[in-house]
Amino acid sequence: MSLLGFCQWLEKTPWSIALHESLWVYPIVESVHVLTLCWFLGLAVMVDLRLVGLALRRVPVSQVAGQLGPWMVAGFAVMAASGALLFYAIPVRTYLNIFFRIKVGMLALAGVNAWVFQKTVYRRVAKWDLDAAPPRGARLAAWVSLALWVCIVVAGRMIAYNWFDPPGVH
Repeated sequence: MSLLGFCQWLEKTPWSIALHESLWVYPIVESVHVLTLCWFLGLAVMVDLRLVGLALRRVPVSQVAGQLGPWMVAGFAVMAASGALLFYAIPVRTYLNIFFRIKVGMLALAGVNAWVFQKTVYRRVAKWDLDAAPPRGARLAAWVSLALWVCIVVAGRMIAYNWFDPPGVH
């Protein structure tokens, strides 16, 4: 079964139909998604600004990451779960939407960026933890993160517009 075929099957399930047609649940899920995006993104921006040396320069990077990290993970988890529900409510239209595909691609790149940062530069944080301007690799990872999240937010917002939907997809 193709991904499109899976989405077509998913769209016909009773729970998908109920979620999409719900007067209250769908808007609540959408609101939770946006609010947890703000939660996660606000914290991620603070960490990234510390990594590029533009904010909290007197606070050790490990302290900023340690204090904000668990809250970022919680925000991301709720954001991802609510995003999955939004996809589940309208799987075919969402899957075919170019902005959704861009968003998913950028999310994957953001994940790779975070993973590479954690496995390389951040492993040596004890050496540069107190530096006002962290090493080049940390700054690069932070700038890439900031740029990717701008693209993710813009692409996510553009999903609502159907400029490029194929004919017959509502």
